[in-house]
Amino acid sequence: MSDVAERAGVSRALVSMVMRDKPGPSQQSRERILAAARELGYRPNASARLLRRNRTKLIGAIFWMGSPFQVRVVERLFRKAAELGYGIALGPTTPDRSTDDVVAQLIEERVEALVAFNLESFSGEFLDASTRIPTVLLGEWNDTGTSDNVHIDEDEGLRLVVEHLVSLGHRDIVYVGGQAGKVGHDRALSYQRAMQKFGLAGQSEVISGAFSEEDGAAAAREILRRDRRPTALICAGDLSAVGALSVFARAGVSVPGSISVVGFDDSYVASLSYNQLTTVHQDVDATADATLSAILQRLEDFQRPPSSIATPATLVVRETTGPTPAR
Repeated sequence: MSDVAERAGVSRALVSMVMRDKPGPSQQSRERILAAARELGYRPNASARLLRRNRTKLIGAIFWMGSPFQVRVVERLFRKAAELGYGIALGPTTPDRSTDDVVAQLIEERVEALVAFNLESFSGEFLDASTRIPTVLLGEWNDTGTSDNVHIDEDEGLRLVVEHLVSLGHRDIVYVGGQAGKVGHDRALSYQRAMQKFGLAGQSEVISGAFSEEDGAAAAREILRRDRRPTALICAGDLSAVGALSVFARAGVSVPGSISVVGFDDSYVASLSYNQLTTVHQDVDATADATLSAILQRLEDFQRPPSSIATPATLVVRETTGPTPAR
């Protein structure tokens, strides 16, 4: 700012008034100061300005970098938050960094709100933060009484999958999932409800697993050891489905000729040319928009009741599902 003042031949105080768009300076002075700023490549220090106002306009995002869907949502939050004048402070969780550790770090950065994907377990730090700043839980149905909630319509997503498979003649439809916190448990229940809806409750089966490639691979190996194999496999996530596809390919089992495979999320791995995975699509834009809307509303009225927003689920049919094979 001093360099701008020197270039324009005015006081530093006058430059400050112009940069803050305060009344007082003449139009001629404004034009001279702004021209000097452009020549010097000067940009106002937004961080310092916000700190003087006791604002950081930062939103902390707690997520797992191994999840393509979560990474896509955080990427979209960056762009959409910037359009609203906010920034995103990253808080990736790792085996060595618990949710409590990540929340504590983000609070030290003076975030004004927190969003978190699929909290694996109870986090005292997050619960404490939710009593003081806006918090949004993503990816699962959750009612903490203090946090807003944005999640996909799990029941509709799994209903669409089972309906699609049944229309192709499948009846022996198994599911791999049920682990990895509340979202894993809830998604497995949605599968069971969908099977019941189509009169297949007695044939529903959950192979225990989580969301990783190895979970899908382990389920596929278990299926290959059976004398009578299911004709369709639904996986809790796209990565799990990709793991299953790899094991079936190595074993020479045709997909979908011998078994159909379905994922969940419609992350980038689903549409890769060598996967072409049928999957449940989660709307990244809808998730980001609903998250930011909940934060802004709570910043305006922190005492309002928490909201629960279900984003739509749609089915993307690609090449890994086909008619049930002849026995």
